[in-house]
Amino acid sequence: MTGPTPTAPRRDDGAGASDLIAAPLALLSRLIDWPMRAIQRVIGERRMAYVFLLPNLAFFGLFVFVPLIINVVFSVTGGAALFPSQRPYVGAGQYAYLFDCGSFLDPNSCREDHFWRGVSNTARFTLFQVTAMVLFSLVTAVVLNMRIRARGFFRAVYFFPVLLSPVVVALTWKWILQRDGLLNAGITSLGGERILFLVDPSWAMFWIVFVSIWAHMGFYTLILLAGLQAIPADLYEAAEMDATPRWRTFWRITLPLLWPNMIVVIVLALIKGVQTFDEVFVLTGGGPGTATLMVVHYIYETAFSNQVQNFGLAAAASVVLGVVLFALTLAQLAASSRKGAA
Repeated sequence: MTGPTPTAPRRDDGAGASDLIAAPLALLSRLIDWPMRAIQRVIGERRMAYVFLLPNLAFFGLFVFVPLIINVVFSVTGGAALFPSQRPYVGAGQYAYLFDCGSFLDPNSCREDHFWRGVSNTARFTLFQVTAMVLFSLVTAVVLNMRIRARGFFRAVYFFPVLLSPVVVALTWKWILQRDGLLNAGITSLGGERILFLVDPSWAMFWIVFVSIWAHMGFYTLILLAGLQAIPADLYEAAEMDATPRWRTFWRITLPLLWPNMIVVIVLALIKGVQTFDEVFVLTGGGPGTATLMVVHYIYETAFSNQVQNFGLAAAASVVLGVVLFALTLAQLAASSRKGAA
């Protein structure tokens, strides 16, 4: 008798799918391999890093350096034409118009008072926002560094707003703060009267600062938390053995060793505060009046939103803002280098 005819082993569906994916990838690798080897033979192996950097440098130049050059060109031209070749050269006229002020502390004495109101509002916003941001981030980082229950959960909760788009954050808070919003609904249910949070100038600035802190505090808390965890535990154990009070331990050990991280947080918060736009644009649109008008918002309105679009003046204002941001960036790099040296 003959035994049963052996059957061919069944092909695993997963292996078949892998082969279908691997075959095109192998072909693509071979197609890329040939020109890369040819380039390597010409320029040498040590210069191949520039080949991989070239696409990024090309995109960076196209979308950063070219717009920057165009912006500087627009800042020294006038007229309403869009193309630079059709715009008359005015030299430093746009900058002279921006800085034509009787007193820089009084926007009403300036020819372009909206720009200086934006500068004043941005400076006031940055002062209060950065101060409160750093303090709240420091307290939160210290608490989250302690051995508390559900510590991982609270760390995720505090960082979650950072993952949201600024527009989503602003729309959410606008729904809460508007005249018929959630907060006013709670106030009226308790017998109170509606408060125009986004229409009253003092309330509008307060809530812009509050929403900005709520949205970005988690990022700075994470930086400070990393700094706290880098402090050797032996120092705290020695302080505990010496019966040092907690406030003195914080003042003499924690704060000095955390100071490099604090400098980075302060500079980053300053840069972010000066550039603020999204939350303000969605929440108040710069109003009421010009109570919450920021510098970036002024640039946007001058170039695109006003009935008469003044590209040259907006470009000059953006160059001034760019110089300020460049100075803050240099401060950040200096602070980071000091941190690395420490």
